[in-house]
Amino acid sequence: MNIAARLCLLLVAWTALTAQREPVLVPAVSQSLIEVRQGFTGAKLLLYGAVVDPEGGGRAGDYDIVVVLKGPTEPVRIREKDRIAGIWMNAADTDFRSAPSFFAVASSRPIEEIVDERTAAIFELGTEFIQLSPSGQIEPEEQARFARGLVELRQRQGLYQENPGGVRISEKVLYQARINLPSNVTTGRYTAETFAISRGRVLASATARIEVVKAGLEGQVVSAAQRWSFLYGLGAIALSLGMGWVAGRLFARP
Repeated sequence: MNIAARLCLLLVAWTALTAQREPVLVPAVSQSLIEVRQGFTGAKLLLYGAVVDPEGGGRAGDYDIVVVLKGPTEPVRIREKDRIAGIWMNAADTDFRSAPSFFAVASSRPIEEIVDERTAAIFELGTEFIQLSPSGQIEPEEQARFARGLVELRQRQGLYQENPGGVRISEKVLYQARINLPSNVTTGRYTAETFAISRGRVLASATARIEVVKAGLEGQVVSAAQRWSFLYGLGAIALSLGMGWVAGRLFARP
């Protein structure tokens, strides 16, 4: 492509951008790749960016910023315990098809001061609005109870987080939020969604991606298990038999 054609494309792109009446988000993350090695104690992510107003009137200080970081979804079963005949036993359970393995929300103000419940539910702006996709038939009240149980459990594990006031806006243009990933995070692709909100309405959104991967010896083991699953299974069986034989010889009575 020659220089003239490139200039034409840039002119068209700039014209389309400036023709927009809504603000444009330009997000970034401090680490797009996080390696989980032996002794991994977690990671601190900085999510930052700018709000660009094509008209030049409104700036980031005129908007609220909400950042939502989600981990890979996974099926999960929640069991409820009840005291039966003096013994705590599993009384009921339910399955969710797509619960996020990690979920964190940081905002410039408390969510209830930024949007109404309907908007918060549409964009999942809070742990109480996570869309869990229950499996099978379940009463709404029972579904809500199990969902609260899942959220409370993962909050204690550090996997679900809410930080109202966790987004800082500086110079009325730039924003930044810090989110901690605990050591027990699931590997996979994470998405960081940023929303610019004004007067209860989402005006702009943008997404950045983060990869969390196993590295070092653990990563090599995982890669080998995925690439040569049959041989890996045979090796695991042989290792178990060998360890059992060695233990039997060591502790055998004379």
